[in-house]
Amino acid sequence: MQQDRVYLGDCRAVLETFPAASIDLIFTSPPYADNRRKSPYTGVGIDAYVEWFLPISNELRRVLKPDGSFVLNIKERAIHGERQTYVLELILRMKQQGWRWTEEYIWHKKNCYPGKWPNRFRDAWERCLHFTKEKRFKMFQDAVMVPMGNWREKRLSKLSDEDLVRHESNVSSGLGRKVSNWVGRRLAYPTNVLYLSTECSNRNHGATFPKALPTWFIHLFTRKGDLVLDPFMGSGTTAIACIKTNRHFIGIEVTPQYYEVACQAIEREKAKVLTTNLHSSAGCAK
Repeated sequence: MQQDRVYLGDCRAVLETFPAASIDLIFTSPPYADNRRKSPYTGVGIDAYVEWFLPISNELRRVLKPDGSFVLNIKERAIHGERQTYVLELILRMKQQGWRWTEEYIWHKKNCYPGKWPNRFRDAWERCLHFTKEKRFKMFQDAVMVPMGNWREKRLSKLSDEDLVRHESNVSSGLGRKVSNWVGRRLAYPTNVLYLSTECSNRNHGATFPKALPTWFIHLFTRKGDLVLDPFMGSGTTAIACIKTNRHFIGIEVTPQYYEVACQAIEREKAKVLTTNLHSSAGCAK
């Protein structure tokens, strides 16, 4: 297994050659079920999707480290006016494989395409399903903290007596808050909804996601130097995010057309980083 490269081939066959417990984070978005007609990928039928993916998820579980994470970006399709259930079925079957379904993040597409359907509104979000092998796993929440906002200046300037003690929930849920804990803080932990645009610089692939999407999870679940795997590499977005964040990557892509696109994009990004480092070194030398 070589780091910082893309393998051309079927991910299930390639994964079988990788050593066990060698990957820190898996981030990927597999092909659509009954995918788009003009896509180079061979379509996987909705009824066969779960059985197609389970051998792959089994290999992913084998190569993931015990404290690693697997983030699956996926969204079920609507057919004949009804949402299909294959994603929900896949979650249940993966739990039977031994996966822990730890969390579900939502990618809210801020600039989703407008449209009109007779029985629903435009689709503005996708699932990012978080699976782990163990209850305890690597997670660096401080790396993705967000500004608290201007509300803090007014709200925290004058605290009442109740703000100085823990306030228990009125519905006896066991939850509570102590407002004074936020005095002096400018950052807060984010929610599990990511507000990201769908725009990306790559125009040679029909199903790309923005670099910000894998980048966020890379910061959350890995340290610099960790190894990230994308078994459906596509145009190389996950690899580029790894290069930008000083992580190692491994990609697998079955389609020669997209394999070439990914390799070219990765080489361009490596060249940018090299140029930037040379300029920085030159500045230090002066």
